[in-house]
Amino acid sequence: MRTLIVFAIVGFAAQLVDGALGMAYGVTSTSLLLVAGINPATASASVHLAEVGTTLASGAAHWRFGNVDWKLVLKLGVPGAVGAFLGATALSALSTESAAPYMAGILLALGVYILLRFSIRPPRVSAARRSPHGARFLSPLGVVAGFVDASGGGGWGPVATPALLGAGRTAPRTVVGSVDTSEFLVAAAASVGFLIGLGHEVLDPATIGGLLIGGVLAAPLAAWLVTKIPAPVLGTAVGGIIILTNARVVLRTFDAGTATTVAVYVTVVALWVAAISVAVARLRRTRAEEAEQEPVGAGT
Repeated sequence: MRTLIVFAIVGFAAQLVDGALGMAYGVTSTSLLLVAGINPATASASVHLAEVGTTLASGAAHWRFGNVDWKLVLKLGVPGAVGAFLGATALSALSTESAAPYMAGILLALGVYILLRFSIRPPRVSAARRSPHGARFLSPLGVVAGFVDASGGGGWGPVATPALLGAGRTAPRTVVGSVDTSEFLVAAAASVGFLIGLGHEVLDPATIGGLLIGGVLAAPLAAWLVTKIPAPVLGTAVGGIIILTNARVVLRTFDAGTATTVAVYVTVVALWVAAISVAVARLRRTRAEEAEQEPVGAGT
């Protein structure tokens, strides 16, 4: 019961972040499962099986709030499912010793990307509620994002969401809602790949059930927060957490000494605090500029 509650809390927090940013459920959940001592393939399999339910709930919530472009969901999600199945198959074939540093390295890189993306260069904003992108752009993006997601324990959102937001041609809420909804196809395909490669015996019902319960409970709140929460600050904060969590695994892989470990942690925390400060300052400056422009716009 205690394990179920712990993982329900993990699932709730991860879905809250994912629903608001359009990324980081898998990255956050898998990072915490690795810290808990669960082997990489089982961790990713557990997260993706839980995501079958959480993404369904999240997609329904986003659809209810009008955040979903169904053409974007299909054009991105179907190739993503193909990539996810291949990624799950690849990870299932690796030994635990080989997979741990590989997965931690991917998650660490994604954490750095998320932190820098939201603190230094926030995504451009568009008001378009339908994506103009075609299959030529979305298909390769979906395959790559799906493969990274399944083989690295997370990455669908961190790869797909910034690519779409960075193009600046679709409203952020539509990007987040559509990416979250299309992840159902990715999670389902990855789950099939893991069940074929690992079998169901290695999976813990308490882990999967906890992540699922927490994620489903958080989905409606997260869909509402996507229109309210300052994404640059949240994205920067989450990126720092992911970096700290996976740096531990990487340092252990290279048998880093105590002095090196402490130095790395101190450096990461210092840079993390600085990045959050930059994100907050940028947000305040943007809001101040918008406030100054409002009277001018109202009088014309």
